[in-house]
Formats: sequence, structure tokens, C-alpha cells
Amino acid sequence: MSRPTEPDHAYLQSIDERTRRLLAEAVPDPSPFGGASPDLSDDVEQGVEAVAERLRHVVQSLHAHPETAYREHRSVMLLHQELTRQGLDATLGVHGVETSVRAEIGSADRGPTIAILAEYDALPEIGHACGHNVIAAAGLGAFLALASVADRLPGRVVFLGTPAEEGHSGKEVMARNGAFDGIDAAIMVHPYGYDLADQVWLGRRLLTITFTGVEAHASAQPFMGRNALDAANLAYQGIGLLRQQLPPSDRVHTNISEGGESPNIIPGRAVLKLYARSQQPATLRDLSARLEEVARGAALMTGTGVELLWDEHPPSLPIRTNSALTGRWVAAQQRRGRSPLPLGVVSETLAASTDFGNVSYRIPGMHPLIRVAEPSTALHTRGFAEAARSGAAEQGALDGAVGLALTALDYLSDESLRTAVHEEFEAQGGAIDVPSYFA
Repeated sequence: MSRPTEPDHAYLQSIDERTRRLLAEAVPDPSPFGGASPDLSDDVEQGVEAVAERLRHVVQSLHAHPETAYREHRSVMLLHQELTRQGLDATLGVHGVETSVRAEIGSADRGPTIAILAEYDALPEIGHACGHNVIAAAGLGAFLALASVADRLPGRVVFLGTPAEEGHSGKEVMARNGAFDGIDAAIMVHPYGYDLADQVWLGRRLLTITFTGVEAHASAQPFMGRNALDAANLAYQGIGLLRQQLPPSDRVHTNISEGGESPNIIPGRAVLKLYARSQQPATLRDLSARLEEVARGAALMTGTGVELLWDEHPPSLPIRTNSALTGRWVAAQQRRGRSPLPLGVVSETLAASTDFGNVSYRIPGMHPLIRVAEPSTALHTRGFAEAARSGAAEQGALDGAVGLALTALDYLSDESLRTAVHEEFEAQGGAIDVPSYFA
């Protein structure tokens, strides 16, 4: 039996070398805004430290009991219990999702509203290999710290527990059920192998292509068949050839999940499952149209029928980062001894997808990354799952909680910052109608 060849690590090594060089040269972007008063900021930071043991417990408990998308019953109950432990009202099963949770502090009558988001779903088989247990603890800690000064907040803070990020776009489901109505901005943090103020996140759509042919005996009467597997193969090859003409940031990955059962029967049905990713909503829409043309062309060449089913789960848009918000995140992280780096330090080829992108095209948002693992440890690996329960993960949750809390506080307190946040959002194109964008 032969074995697969070992992939060459030269390209990854070149990326690592470039990243090390840029890390040595990079300087965090300073924020021109003053933010909240020093006394109030200090009290909020101390509020995180006051619940530090509870946050460590959340990191470890969620990690020890991973639950996948829409099955996060124990996980959401843990967050609910931690909220009510502090005397806060929290509601389970909001905005059309059974395993969501929402709580509010402050008042919209006193000023604007900002949401702090928390994810807590895990991956099948490898658990919290994306570190959502850290995300949940950081978001919870930020909200609890702000709750400790709720009577001094010039506005309202909403805590949203958002399930089913992994492959299901739970935030989009919640958004379509009013989760972000009346909310002016939204923030969250994601664990990673670097401290980054910003990084590329690609939009993602799911496509199922079903070819329907005519079964026939492959030896006796092959001329009476219409081969659905041939169509699937032609589509697979057409997608491969298309890649040469795609922008460098586009990604297409697919497999043939059905292709017949018996070699002596010409298959009457074949199915491709496909992910399409791109860096901008417009380029993702264009990529979608080109993939449809490939599928229809394969059907035409083979005399088969074709059905295109987009987005069994809602699509994820790329993230539109608001630099005015991330500037305050950087300032908050510097208080904690971290130096989040700007976009471009870590290679843009190391890009994934998240449903926070859908939020960021509705309202201003930020989605920075906080280091809890070695740079070489990739998301969605067993190595990252181990890192997500480490002491570094616990510290990341605490520092992330401080960063989110202070960024939220600055947004509520500093009118010039808010103006810059919303002017930047409008200059980037303003809100788009996410549900109808690909229609």
C-alpha cells in the first residue's frame, strides 16, 4: 500500500518569516479619542477582576462539555446562571433560537445602545477547537463588569448569547428575528494565535448541486442513460479550471457526496456539496453566479437536469471592521500589557469565515483577535482545542472582557468617538439588506 506524499512546508514557512518580520516592525494604531473618564474605566476594569474566578470557571466548564450548533442547552444555561447569580434579568430562547440568551443594563433613554456578543457552540468531535468557550467568558465578563456600574452608564448595553456560529450562521437567524433592532453597534472578540486588532474574514455561502440523469445498464444499454456522475465530474473539473480566473482571496472547496452505488448502473443522481468564500459581498455574489454557470454548463453537456440549492443555512458575509472602535480596543488591551497589531501583519491567506460579518453590515462592529495559543496553532485543530483550556485561554478571557467592557464604555461615553464610528460606517457603504443581498 502506498502512502500520501508529505506536503511541503515551504510556503507556510515563508508566511511565518514574513509575519515575524512585520511583527518586529509593526506598531499598534493609536486612537485619537479620549473615551470614558479614567475613574469609570478603572472601576469597570476592577469589575472584571471581581468576577475573574467565575470567568475561569466558564472557560473550563464550557470546554469540558462541548455542544454543537443549536444543541447548546447546558452551555446557555451556564451563562444564564452566571447572569442571574449577579442579580441580572436574563431571557432564554430569544429571537427565534432556543439556545440563545439576552440581558440588558442601563437605559436607551440615557444614550446609545451597544451589544456585546458571546458564542459558545463547539465543533463535532474536536470540541472547542475554535475557542468559543473563551468568547463566551470574555463577553460575559465584560457585561458583568459594566453591570457593576450600570447606574453610571450613559446608555444601554445588551448581552446577546448567539449560538450556532459553526456552519449555521445563528446570528443571521437572530438578526432576522429582531436581535439587533434598536442597537447602534456590536462588539465581540475571538481567540487566536496572535493579538490582532483586525484580520481578514471571508464571506461564505453553501451550495448543493444535484444532477438528475437517467439510469441504464452500463454494459447492455449505456446509450439509454444520462450520466449524473459525468455531470458532477464535469462540474468538479469546471470549478477547478475556474480557479485560475478568480481573485486571489476567493476560495471554492467541494466534494461529490453522492455518485451512484453500483458500477454497472449509469448513475441517475449525483450531488456536489460546495463552499464559496470571498472577501467582499459583491465579489461573493459574482463568484456565486459563475459557479451556477459551471453547474448549468455541466448539465447541458450531459443531458442531465440540475438543481441548485443555495444556503441551507444563511450565508455569512465578510467582516466590515470599524477602525474607530478597534482603536479603543487597542487602547484597552495596552492597559493589559498586550499590543494588538493592525491589519496586514498576519497573512490574509490565513482567512476563515464567521457570521459576525452579517452583523457588521447592519451596524458598526469590531471582531478583534486575542492570543491564547502559539502562532503556529491553527483554529479548528486539536491543538487549538487544547490551547482553549489553558492558562493562556483563561487570561485571554479576562483581558478580552476588559477590552470589550472598556470599548463599550468608551462608545457610550465619548460623543466624538460615536460620531467617527458612524461616519466611518456610512463611508464604507452603510447598512445593506442582508437577507435579500443574494436574492
